[in-house]
Amino acid sequence: MEPKDHVSRIQQQWAKQRPDLDPSPQGIIGRLHRLANYLTEELCMVYAAHGLTEAEFDVLATLRRAGHPFSLPPGELALQTMVTTGAMTKRIDKLVANGWVTREQSGDDRRGRRISLTASGREKIDQAFTAHMDNEKRLVSQLPAADRPVIEALLKNWLAHYEQPGS
Repeated sequence: MEPKDHVSRIQQQWAKQRPDLDPSPQGIIGRLHRLANYLTEELCMVYAAHGLTEAEFDVLATLRRAGHPFSLPPGELALQTMVTTGAMTKRIDKLVANGWVTREQSGDDRRGRRISLTASGREKIDQAFTAHMDNEKRLVSQLPAADRPVIEALLKNWLAHYEQPGS
């Protein structure tokens, strides 16, 4: 007999209360939603162990993966981290206060700014990202190795319906 999880119980209740509707999509959506919450919790524990919030990790990681000189305009950072420019300003303020990034004038344009990793910011994200990759490896190791590429391909195709090419 297959174990019953929280989503299974909800589906059974809806099947009983609304037999005219098919609750099977909840089997996928509900489980993805619950799993995302559990995984976020697991990821945030690693960020916190490195003195970072999820938002700070995201900004530092975005700058680091941009490559040398590890610098981007604030608008590009906001776009790549999928937050508003107002939210990005708050994140940058905190990262500047911690000494992990700097705000610099961009070239000859006195209004243009770039956000750049400092040496301590680069060291911080390199350590945190190494731990993050170890953690993600641990989390996906709960799945059979043969299933991982299949799951990745399914999720990639599904996500493509919502994201623009190159985003």
